[in-house]
Amino acid sequence: MEEPQEISSTNDSCVGDIVIEKYLVESKEPASHVQLACGVQHCAFPLDGNQLCIWNTQDPSHQRLILRGHQQPITAVAFGNTANPLLICSASQDCVIMWNLDECREKVLEASPLLSLFIDEDSRQLVTGSADGQLWIVSLGESHHYRCVTHVDLKKKTESFSTRRVESQLCSLPEESQLPSTDGLERGGEIEVELPVLSLAPCALSLVPSSERGFVSSENASSLWIGSSAGLFIFNLANFELEAVLRYKDFRNLSIQVAGSCAVMGKTGNHTAFCLLTSLFGSQVAVLEIRLAGLVRSLPRPNVGKDLSVLPRSGVLPTSPLYFALVEEKSTKPASQKQSAMRSVVKDQPLVFHSRVRSSGYTSAPHVTMFLPKTNIKNNGKRSSKCKNNYKCKEYPSESPLPTRLSKQLAVAGDPTAVCCLQFSDDGRRLACGLANHLSLVFDADLSGKPAVFSGHDGAVSTVCWSHDGRWLLSTSQDRTLRVWSARRTELALCLGEGMFPRPVQSAQFYYIDAFILSSSGPEFQLLKYHVDTCKDDLRRYKQKSRCKAVFSLRMTDAVEMTSFSAVNDFYSYIVLTAGRNRTLEVFDLNVGRSAALIAGAHSRPVHQICQNKGSSFTSQQSQVYNLFATTAVGDGMRLWDLRTLRCERRFEGHPSRCYPCRIAFSPCGRYVACGAEDRHVYVYEMGSSTFSHRLAGHTDTVTAVAFNPSAPQLATATLDGKLQLFLAE
Repeated sequence: MEEPQEISSTNDSCVGDIVIEKYLVESKEPASHVQLACGVQHCAFPLDGNQLCIWNTQDPSHQRLILRGHQQPITAVAFGNTANPLLICSASQDCVIMWNLDECREKVLEASPLLSLFIDEDSRQLVTGSADGQLWIVSLGESHHYRCVTHVDLKKKTESFSTRRVESQLCSLPEESQLPSTDGLERGGEIEVELPVLSLAPCALSLVPSSERGFVSSENASSLWIGSSAGLFIFNLANFELEAVLRYKDFRNLSIQVAGSCAVMGKTGNHTAFCLLTSLFGSQVAVLEIRLAGLVRSLPRPNVGKDLSVLPRSGVLPTSPLYFALVEEKSTKPASQKQSAMRSVVKDQPLVFHSRVRSSGYTSAPHVTMFLPKTNIKNNGKRSSKCKNNYKCKEYPSESPLPTRLSKQLAVAGDPTAVCCLQFSDDGRRLACGLANHLSLVFDADLSGKPAVFSGHDGAVSTVCWSHDGRWLLSTSQDRTLRVWSARRTELALCLGEGMFPRPVQSAQFYYIDAFILSSSGPEFQLLKYHVDTCKDDLRRYKQKSRCKAVFSLRMTDAVEMTSFSAVNDFYSYIVLTAGRNRTLEVFDLNVGRSAALIAGAHSRPVHQICQNKGSSFTSQQSQVYNLFATTAVGDGMRLWDLRTLRCERRFEGHPSRCYPCRIAFSPCGRYVACGAEDRHVYVYEMGSSTFSHRLAGHTDTVTAVAFNPSAPQLATATLDGKLQLFLAE
């Protein structure tokens, strides 16, 4: 825009300034024979043919407003009759557009110019940074159609980084001589209002030896240098968290405290990065050398060690509450054999994520003996010979396509009633679901025939769980009871009531290959030893002979209410994962009978489900991946964690879950994780990608629960209006 110019009159009788040229602009296309609009406060005219240009005649500080939307040249422009809101109409051969000038100007003021761009070839992501400190991450995957994965506010991430360091009980303070103080980050008044993203560059943090990396960035996880006016940041492209923050003013020997421009060279062979800076307020130019090995050694390390693993590394201690089961059992030889096999494959190396491999590298490992396909699955007398042949000795295909074809849909009841939970039996033949109308139903896996009905609860059924041998079905409800049913005869075998649970039972499951029952109520979980009477005497069938007693109980730190827990029942494991109302995750080791680790601030809201990668009896995975588990919270997406590092390794974004707690599930092969959503779809994520790979339609309401069949490529889903859907592979 050119400066206003004075236009002199040719009439000599005129005195003083008569005409002033306030604005002048050159248009690439002529605007003759076009209806223009001129008002008291604004003037509007076409610019370069198809753009609408608006000038404010009252406030010279306002820059011209350019509105784009027409494909053909604009032929007419007119203002509306009202001043609030101020409307303007533009017409061309292709369309007529009505503009609200106030809204258009607000959007223009909110938009900031893009200052930097980066493409990560490993994760196939495009990252852009703007002048107002915003990062936009877009997936470049072939089937993702340039989908926006997430949006990151650098200022908020900086504040969160400082908060995590203060709240986490697993981190120690950094050495003052090695890492600058983060006091400035913790005091909100000293945090910059804007952190413009001046440059983006790859960071070779994963090339630093794992022995020196501590908790920072797993191997092959892509990291990114972010250069800003206030400092340098290391950003993880898998979990969208900051790994490190280096502020210029915390290094007193630096000549430049506020940068005007920045460039970073991240990938070097000697674990060194170089940063080129120019001063914002002066003429200085500086080159910084950053030694990554020294940086990661100085960062706070979690006090985790290498003892946490879902697969046990040692036998049961005599002081362990689990020792009770070994004393009761007459024969423990099969358990010893399985534990020995598991110990032989355990490694202490951190998990490796491979984004280029379709199966994320997990299905290419040799089979381990603890998950050999079962060959002694017996028919319970209710299945036809055809069904028996379908399940006999078949191993789950590790490279099978994802179940995406909707095969069947049915209503679980006459009236709409929410389905709260789903679970397939371990042999894959039956599907149990808990309903809000107090009932539990068991269907055949293909949803054919009439379901078996289990009635007796006085509240919505919150949990259904199969025993490992498939003989028993466990259910919990808001009526403060836990019930164990005979799956074959649909009869109640054991009922635990209010005398044992002072608060509603949040969840429960069989544990330690059916040796125990785990249940949570209030701030604690209990380890219950049970005995189910299988007597078939019709004269005494109504006399309760089954019994149960509490063996051990543990409370969460600070005695907060437990919202979810998870443990493996398919093989012997000592680990129990719990989530609290205060947004913490806590790991308990039942071999030593105490809390082993605590993760503060796991989500921005309380976790409503913990889901472990438990594999399947019909398939095998690498031993390391059994330490993976996922958590989900309303409004905060889904996160993937590694038990040995207690780090969020990846965040999954894209599925809407803002009000209702939708559940999640791992596929038996470990390649996928599925979750329900409020937009009537199921979202399926590959383990090596942060955005969804499939979006399954066909539902009539919010998808509340999902479950993979452990023996075949099938996915069952349930909705809030009481519908079950079955998806099969193409």
